[in-house]
Order: sequence, then structure tokens, then C-alpha cells
Amino acid sequence: MAMVVKRFEIHLVTLNPTVGSEIQKTRPCIVISPDEMNDNIQTVIIAPMTTKGTNYKTRIKCEFDGKEGQIVLDQIRTVDKSRLVKRLGELETKTQESVLKVLREMFEE
Repeated sequence: MAMVVKRFEIHLVTLNPTVGSEIQKTRPCIVISPDEMNDNIQTVIIAPMTTKGTNYKTRIKCEFDGKEGQIVLDQIRTVDKSRLVKRLGELETKTQESVLKVLREMFEE
């Protein structure tokens, strides 16, 4: 049975192997791909989360599991669902809106 994954869920994701400056390790990530994609293909688009890093306009401040951190939208990538280790929770509505706003700004012409 296919794994059910929804947009804005937070999953622990195995990101290795990586190359160069790509965020690595197994870490929490936000699913940003739309549910229509998540329901029909074996890959999802994710944005890693980190508790380190510099402030940048493509990084959204957030709090999860009692820790302050960032959603790193400049490191979005597509991963196979087999890299998702487990579901950890869901992003707050206000933070979801911030993510969508920054994604629109990143991809508009």
C-alpha cells in the first residue's frame, strides 16, 4: 500500500547521500508538494528544516518540537517516499502561509 503523505506535514527524512553544500543527515523536512502529486506519484517535494544557518529571505523562521529553527526553502528537493522515515507532525497554519508566500516570490517572473 502506498504511503499517504500530505502537504505541510513534517517528516523525518534521510537526505544522504548529498553533494557539496546540500543539507545532509536525517532531519525534519516539510512536504511542500501539492496533495494531488503526493497521492499519485512516488516522490514528494520537501524543504529541509535546520536549527542552524543564516537568516536569508528564503528561510522561514519556525518552532517545532520545542526548538527554534528555519525552513530552508533555498534547498527544496524531490525525494522518493522511501526516504521518509516517519511523520512528526504538521506545520502551523500561519507558517504554512509564510511558506507559500515565499515560494510564490521565488518562482514569479
